[in-house]
Parts: sequence; structure tokens; C-alpha cells
Amino acid sequence: MSNALPDSAPGFDQPIAVLKHCHDRIRKQLATLEKLVPHLASHGADEPAREAARAVMKYFDQAAPLHHEDEEQNLVPMLRTSASGADAELLAGLVPGILDEHRQMDGMWQDLHEQLSAIAGGSAAVLREHDVQRFAETYRAHMEREESHIAPMAKRLFSADQMATLGLAMQQRRGIVPAAAVAAPASASGDAVASLRKDYGQASLNESDVADDPFVQFTTWFEEALKAQVNEPNAMSVATVDDQGRPTSRIVLIKQFDPRGFTWYTNYDSQKGRQLAGNPHAALLFFWTELERQIRIEGRVERTSVEESDKYFHSRPLKSRLAAIASAQSEPIANRGALEQHYEAVAKQYGEQPPRPDNWGGFRLVPERIEFWQGRRSRFHDRIVYTLQSDGSWARERLQP
Repeated sequence: MSNALPDSAPGFDQPIAVLKHCHDRIRKQLATLEKLVPHLASHGADEPAREAARAVMKYFDQAAPLHHEDEEQNLVPMLRTSASGADAELLAGLVPGILDEHRQMDGMWQDLHEQLSAIAGGSAAVLREHDVQRFAETYRAHMEREESHIAPMAKRLFSADQMATLGLAMQQRRGIVPAAAVAAPASASGDAVASLRKDYGQASLNESDVADDPFVQFTTWFEEALKAQVNEPNAMSVATVDDQGRPTSRIVLIKQFDPRGFTWYTNYDSQKGRQLAGNPHAALLFFWTELERQIRIEGRVERTSVEESDKYFHSRPLKSRLAAIASAQSEPIANRGALEQHYEAVAKQYGEQPPRPDNWGGFRLVPERIEFWQGRRSRFHDRIVYTLQSDGSWARERLQP
């Protein structure tokens, strides 16, 4: 019922060909699935039927999700950073539908998986023809759309370095090569660390490509990071200094950005809160490794209004609100048990409606300098910096890497 002949797979030095090969394997599994419907009607859940059900489940449980991740986490983000003009317009029209179809097909597969699992176990002999037909038709139309538009665009736009980057990511996802782009040395000596190197090459950043307003440019890049499913795109490093000028940094999550600045929330009595009270200047850093981008933001920090802090605090999950009250952030405590006792006491005291503590609220960095950094090959990176002028306008210039 399934094709037993091994099919020759292209190498990962041809990643677009590998993706096409994945499509071909999906088509074979869909054909097997369609043949299974009449077979079950004639022969029931015999051994060939159970074997076919197991083979289809194995592929769509294990291999197909990797293929979707190749597209969502690597191919599509790389195309977005490479395409311009008509290509960018075509992508904007195609990609939302392609990603939505991934989710639709995942839902359809869950229904089929339940039926196939019963067939594989011999406890049922029915596979709903409508479910199979809908799944197969959706998948085939989806693959045809990608092969007609996405694959040709990638072949045309991607450089050899970009193809190598895509192929490496696909191998790493499958465990063919280690997750690190360079094999880890036997010992983490200083010389070994110095030899770690990755060459960037996904995209470029030109003066003609960026917006006049840095907030517009930030919004564009942030939305691209969201679409590319960057891991924690809202995570940023916040660097402050103490009263002796010694720097400290930590990762926090941005909760809002607009022309007023970049906002996060915290305990005002924490280390960063105390340092900002003494020196209200800070530096933020976003680093989106999947897109080979970073954004550096420097400026003066102010507290958000009481109303803004209240609004955000009460939008948080209950346990997060209770934790904000229970934790004297940055202060020593004997052990985890004592911390949890504090939490339980607060939960008992305030129940479902804990109030926002006076020492908890928002900080907003009002930027004076914003730099956009795009990794390029041979460390010849692109850097475009915006600097706030005395009249409130922004001056823009390129910096040497």
C-alpha cells in the first residue's frame, strides 16, 4: 500500500531541493492515506492497513512538523529580509495564508491521527473519507503554491551564503549536525572561544531602506521579528549604572513602545530601580539572532504614570500580581521555601484582587540615540544610527562597522 522503494534525497547544500523532496514525500503519504480508505472498507484493519496507518502517522508526527519549521523559522524570515519591490509585495500577500494553512493542517491532522491510531492498534477499521479528502486537497494546494512562488523566489534571491545558512539550520533541526554552527571544542579555553565564528549574510540595511522616523523603523523590525517567530522578540537587555559608575545589565521584557519611548515594569526598590533613581539614564539592547539584527537604544528614563502602572498591573495574571507583592526584588532571602511562604501569605491576605504596590510600576526610556545593526558577511556589518536633535527631529547617519 505504501511505496517501498527508497527515494534519493538531495544534499543539504541544496536546501530548496530538500524542501521539494519533503513535498514529494508528503504527496506519497497522502496517496497512501487515500488508498487506505477503500482498503479498510474491503479488508478491515488487517496487517497491511495497520502498517500503512503507522507509516503515515510516523511521517506526519515527526517529519512534516520539521518541514513546517524549516519554512516558518528559516525560509520565510530569510525571504522577508531579502525581498524588495514586487517580491516583497508578493510575500506579503502569500505568507499569512501559508502560515494559516500550516495551522489548519495541524488541526486536520489531529483528527486524522486519532482515527489512524485506532486503526494501527486494530481497534477500529474506519477512516472518514471526508477528513482524508479535505486534508489531502489542502496540503496539495498548499505545496503547489509554495513550489510556484516561494521556492523560485528563494532560488533567485538567495546568495550561496544564504543557501548554506538555510541548509545548516535544516540539518541542525534534524540533529544531523550539532546545534552550534561551529562544533564545540573539547575545552572552553580562551583560544577555543576566540575561534568561534559565524558569518552573517541574511540581509542588508541601506539608508534608502530605513524610515525617517526611528520609531517607524523599530516598529517595522519588531513586526518582522514577530512574523519570523524570533525567540522572545520582546526580550531586551537593560543596562544601568550605580553611584560609582559601575554598569549592571539584565534581561527584561518590553511591554509597550510608542513615540514617547520604550516601557517595562518592575519593582522600584530593585537594583535597577535604585540605580535609575540615582542616575536616570539607561541603555537597551534587542538582539534577534534569527534575523542577525540588533537594536541599541540609549536615553533618559522616567517613571510611567500611576494610571499606566495600575492598568498594566491589573492586566497581569493573578499569580504574577501576587508574586510582585510577595517578592522584595533583589533583596537576599534564606531559601526558596521562605519565598514561597511569603507568596502563600500574600495570596491568603489579598485573594483575587491584590492591589498594585506603591513600589511597583513602569519605567519608560525616552530615547536620544537609536542604532539599527544588520549583520553582514566578513564582519562588514551595516549600522544606521538616529540621534535626537535639539528641535526634536532625528538626524540619521551610517556608522562604520
